[in-house]
Amino acid sequence: MDLLKKYFPFSFGSADVASLVIKIIIYVVVGAVIGFVFSLIALIPIVNIVVGLVGALVEIYILAGIAIAILDYLKILK
Repeated sequence: MDLLKKYFPFSFGSADVASLVIKIIIYVVVGAVIGFVFSLIALIPIVNIVVGLVGALVEIYILAGIAIAILDYLKILK
């Protein structure tokens, strides 16, 4: 659990539904902004592959953060 709190500090501590929804919205907005920036950077042919891989890792991190936030709210993670 400490390892999850180290890598996903924002996902923990949802006391009510409103804070959970706000955290999920923040994750989605940050993912959209990063995706937009990476799509602009990906127009450069040489760094296209690297940006694609980093973008995929960021999206996996965001998806995992949302899942951990939901599991923490449901008190499945202790």
